[in-house]
Amino acid sequence: MKTVLITGAGGGIGSAIAKAFAQEGYFPVLHYHHSQAQAEQLAETLHGMAVQADLSEISEIEKMTCQVLKETGHLDILVNNAGMSISGLLTDISPEMRQKLFSVNVLGAIECTRLFLPSMVHRKSGCILNISSMWGQAGASCEVDYSASKAALIGFTKALAQEVGLSGIRVNCIAPGVIQTRMLDCYDAQTLSELAGETPLNRLGTPEDIAQAAVFLCSEKAGFITGQILGVNGGFVL
Repeated sequence: MKTVLITGAGGGIGSAIAKAFAQEGYFPVLHYHHSQAQAEQLAETLHGMAVQADLSEISEIEKMTCQVLKETGHLDILVNNAGMSISGLLTDISPEMRQKLFSVNVLGAIECTRLFLPSMVHRKSGCILNISSMWGQAGASCEVDYSASKAALIGFTKALAQEVGLSGIRVNCIAPGVIQTRMLDCYDAQTLSELAGETPLNRLGTPEDIAQAAVFLCSEKAGFITGQILGVNGGFVL
């Protein structure tokens, strides 16, 4: 059976991606940091497994990698979805918060990839999918650090795709737009309506929109696609 690991699977986008791959017959491995109950319940529902790790700690990523490979034998797809966001003026963000943001959003994804990559290279097969943001493409005021971290994932995607292509491994990236998840809970109804109005398709995105794009990019239908950034944003950023 093919296996897929989704980091940050306790969140809205991560759980939707897990469900979409399970529907395609994959064995889903659901990573979580704090969302233990959600991840374990979803893993039971999808007949997968849940694994815990703080992605800002390399030792925990190493432990998770060993656990996953020991119990599944191999990994076909790695979805680097886990992330955090902070907002505010650049001068108001503390060095500690900035360090944490980049440790999770960038270094966590890179280290997960580094540790799972050898087994993919050995099998001459595999897909790596990074979840960035439209702000990684366009930048956003008061989200400078977040935008920079997501832009780093885009550069990581393009460079790694060139490095591992000869090993039969594809690397792609999705840059979501405004998606209806808990990250939008801080906005009132009027602001959400305005965001939908700013989107050419006149609606907010759903986690399922991202999940379907993820399944496509990791499928044989996308077998000649690598190093690409797919904007799933309803036209918000063109």
